[in-house]
Parts: sequence; C-alpha cells; structure tokens
Amino acid sequence: MEGSFTITLQIVITVLAGISAQVLAEYFQVPSIVFLLILGILLGTDCLNILHPQSLGVGLEVLVALSVAIILFEGGLNLELRELGRVSGSLRNLVTIGTLITLIGGGMAAHWLAEFPWAIAFLYASLVVVTGPTVISPLLKQVKVDRRVATLLEGEGVLIDPVGAILAVVVLNTILNTNAAPIEVMSGLLLRLGIGATVGGVGGWLVGLLLKRDKHISEELKNLVVLAAVWGLFVLSQSLRSESGLMATVVAGIVLKESSIPEERLLKRFKGQLTVLCVSVLFILLAADLSIDSVFALGWGSVLAVLVLMLVVRPISVALCTWNSNLNWRQKAFLAWVAPKGIVSASVASLFAILLTEKGINGGDAIKALVFLTIIMTVFLQGLTARWVASWLNITSARAKGAVIIGCNPLGRYIGRLFQELGESVVAIDTDAEACKKAEADGLQVFQSSALDSEVLTEAGIESMGTVIALTNNGEVNLVLAQRAVEEFQPPKVLAVFPQTEYNNGQNKTKVDRAFVDSLPIKTWNTYIDDGQIKLGTTVLQESEFSLQQAHLQALIREGELLPLLVKRQNMLQVAKAEEQWQLGDEIIYLLHDSRPKLLKRLSGNSQSSRLVLEKLPEVEKIPIAAPRSDSTEVSASKAV
Repeated sequence: MEGSFTITLQIVITVLAGISAQVLAEYFQVPSIVFLLILGILLGTDCLNILHPQSLGVGLEVLVALSVAIILFEGGLNLELRELGRVSGSLRNLVTIGTLITLIGGGMAAHWLAEFPWAIAFLYASLVVVTGPTVISPLLKQVKVDRRVATLLEGEGVLIDPVGAILAVVVLNTILNTNAAPIEVMSGLLLRLGIGATVGGVGGWLVGLLLKRDKHISEELKNLVVLAAVWGLFVLSQSLRSESGLMATVVAGIVLKESSIPEERLLKRFKGQLTVLCVSVLFILLAADLSIDSVFALGWGSVLAVLVLMLVVRPISVALCTWNSNLNWRQKAFLAWVAPKGIVSASVASLFAILLTEKGINGGDAIKALVFLTIIMTVFLQGLTARWVASWLNITSARAKGAVIIGCNPLGRYIGRLFQELGESVVAIDTDAEACKKAEADGLQVFQSSALDSEVLTEAGIESMGTVIALTNNGEVNLVLAQRAVEEFQPPKVLAVFPQTEYNNGQNKTKVDRAFVDSLPIKTWNTYIDDGQIKLGTTVLQESEFSLQQAHLQALIREGELLPLLVKRQNMLQVAKAEEQWQLGDEIIYLLHDSRPKLLKRLSGNSQSSRLVLEKLPEVEKIPIAAPRSDSTEVSASKAV
C-alpha cells in the first residue's frame, strides 16, 4: 500500500508542477518548456529531492511512449496540407536534406568540440535533428509571424519528429551491431518509415470513415474512440517493426484531418488538452531525472558544440534547403534562428541512456546531459528571443501590409484606390461582373468569384496580406465571409460591415471587428460616392485639443456626415474600427459628405481628379478651439486610378 501511495504522490506532484508551469507560461507569455524545465530540475534529486522518476520503473518508458504518440498525433491533426503544399519544396528539403546536414554537422561538432567518440557523437546528432511541435506550436501562438514561415516551422516540427526518432534508433542499432552493412541500415530506416506510414494511413482513413458514417456514437465517446485508435495504431505498428509507431501516429493525424469529420473542432480541442497534459508530465519527469552534475561535467567544449549547431549548422541547413524558394532573406533568417528542441529529443535520449548503460556502453549519461543542454540552450536563447528577432526582421503578421477587399461596390473600390495610392497592394473580390469591371477600371486587381472559395482567397494572396475587409451590401453575408477567412487563414486583421444585432445575438464568435462605425448605412455612402458628394480629408489628433477633436469627429459621425476610413498609427495603416479608441498622434483619413450639387462644385473648381487628394477640411478642422492649419497634402499614387 505504501509503495502504491508513493507512486501516486509522485504522479500528483508531477501533474501539479506541470500545470503550474503552463499557467506561469501563459501569464508571462513565454514558451511553457522554460518553466517546465525549471520546475522539473528544482523538484529533482539534485535540488529539492521531491520527485524520483526512477521509482516509476518501466512505467516511465510506457508513459513516455504513449504520451509521445498523442503529442505527434495532435501535431499531424493540426497540419494543413493545403498550406504545406505552398512550401512543400522547402519543407521536403528540411525534413530530408536538412536532417542529413544536421546529422553530419552535429556529429562533427560533438566529436571535435565536446570530445565524444564518433559513434556517440553521431547518436547525439541523430537525437537533435528534430525540433518538435511541443515547443514550436506554443512559440508561434505567442510570436505571430508571417504565415508561410509559421507553416514551415510547424510542418518541420511535426514531420521531422518521427523521422528523427527512427533515425536515432537506426544509429543506435548500428552502434550495438557494428557488423551491420550500410544497405541494412538504410533498409531499416525506410522499412520503419514505410510500415508506420501504411499503418497510420489505413488506420486514419478507417477511423475517419467510422466517425462520419456511424450515427450511434455520441460526440463525447467519439473523442475516446479516436484516443483508443491512436494508441492501437501505435502499438500495432510497433509490433510490426520497432520504432515505426511514431510515424503511424503522425500519418493517422494527417489522414484524419483530411477526412473532414464533422466533430473535428471538438476533437482538436480534446487532443490539444491531452497534449498539454502529456507535455507537462513528461518534461517535469524527464527534467527531474536529469543529473545537474553530469551537465556541468560536459565542460565548455559541449557548450561550443551546441552553439555551432545553432549558429552554423542550422543556418547552413536552412540556406541550402530554401535556396530555390521564394522566401526572402528575412524569412530565411528567422527560420535559421528558431529551431528549439523538444520532448522527442528529451524522451528518446532518456531511453537511450538506459539502453546504453544496460549494454555496458559508456556515454549514456553524457549523451543525455548533452541533449538536455541543447534543449536548455535552444529554448532559452531562441525561444525567449524569437519575438524580438521577428520584430527586428519585420516578419510579424501584425506588420503585414496590403488588403483583400470583399465587395466591389463604390465604397470598396474607393478604399481599394486609397490603399493602393498609399503604397499598399490591394486585391478585390466580388461575384458581380459589372462591379468587377468598374474595379478593374479603377486600376485594382480583381477576382470575379465567391470569397468562400479557399483557392481563390489563396490565389489572391490572403496569407501575405495584413487586412481582410468584407463590405458587400449585405451585413449578414459580410460576417459569414469574414468568419470564414478567420477560420481558414487567420489574417492579422479581419473586419466586416455588419449590424450591431449580430453582436447582440452572439453570432460574432470569431475575431472579426466591425469596420468604420456603428450601423454603417453602406448603401447611402455608396450613393454619395457614385454622385461625387464626398470630400476626402485627413486630420491628426493633437494633445492640445485631443478631447475637443474627438468630440467634434464623433458628432459628425453621429450626424451621418463623416465616415472614418483609415487610421495611420506609428506609420502603420489600418482600417478604422467601430469600437476602437483613437490615440494621440493618430492620423484619421475620412470621407465627408458634401451635399453641394455637381454643377456648383465644378464652378467652384472642385472637379473630381483621377488621383485622390487628402485635405485638411475646414468643416472638420474648425472646432471650438481653433487648431493650427496646414496646407493640403497629396497622396502620391503608385498607379493612376
């Protein structure tokens, strides 16, 4: 009884520590692995001596195997093949050529700098070729980078994990069986990959078929059916060929994702929660089992070896693997910097240390220590600086420019012209052939199609655009189109013109902001634009009269005489939001209703120009305390429209 309670206590402490680390990571907005490593080491035998993972015996190996299976299945379930297809060449190279470069470069660094024997050096290198979704995915949730870069990192993290684990097993078997021929080594690698892919593919398809056709299984039970199936496929593949199970779980996740099961959202949530629990428990246990003395015993040569892996080997790998891609140097630089190691490296290294010790081969503890040193250095140096590096390289999604405008009505075309003349790219989408022709006549790039078509949105370049705005004449349709864009592509800024009632009814459940103002009479403003009854103005909110300016602008908005279009803040252009609080220094670009007849405006010299002109309009600038007046400024057009 006492022995079972001891193990129960160990598990409970591990779970409490793991979830506490996750909460701290959420609070401080850093990768959770940082606090998992810190708490695990603190609770381990070398510090507070509270956790003793070895007391779990062989149960630790079972826990590691089943947890890693769930983690990699969840990674495969979250992969978007459509997005991977756009970076397939670079991703293929990173998983194949990149793995080989890391294996060779890491092995040489470990041998010459850390002074490991060649066999142990290449075993270490095989363990650190992986990156891992357990670190990459949380990191990318906190550091919003360019979508293509994020897709590459996510795809590499998921796909390279089983490849790296199988490669490590092959290298280990080569060390244990020194008489193995090269052809035997390669056949072992390919056979494991092939068996895992076949079992995972067939099993994932069958599970998807069952979930779609069986109407008797409740939604709650379906999640457990998938969990049982994942473990079943993992064990089946392992029984056919050792270490092929990880590839089976990844492929099963990818195939199930492509099966388009109705409960996919609930399944992802359930598996995501399981993954967080598994990662938390595993990292706490494996970090607690680490000998700090063995890490310090490695010496400065090992630190240099890890630095070479980070600063030399990884950049070379990325440069060669993305040589013919259309990624720019900023995107490649971020890929070269971010390659933190995760749970697969830690778990397989821990198991290998046990196996090498059992076989009487020296180096088991040293290789485990060096792998953990690599995890610690990459997570702390790369993970904690990723946000700053992304900002410095200007590849954060928040700084993405350009706009996809859904709706080629007069207001949509006018905003498109304005964006374009302010130096940003614009793509317009509409199903109305006549409206599309007018947009093309205004010099806009146009797609005549439904904005619900993912392929059209992709071709329009939505993934590289900073803003998506839906402003057709139908508010309910606008909200649906905007929500679809969020679900499919997660653009940095998504706005739509839709009525306040949609908020009140709880239909706006995704990240969609209302554009411009509350209850925009879009048909009225379309008429104003068509009839030329508008003026384009700009005003800067200044400290001396900030409150008065805001009050005056809001009064004009309530009267229906002024429509804020864009806000320029810190040199970034964004569509005005209905609920947004303006700030000091904001430049508000707006339309002002001008009710004078066309003939009178022509007689006064206000003829419509082919180029949009931003002016300081007296109607807006005249407030109770006069503001300094400045001359009109023109927007230099990149293209006459």
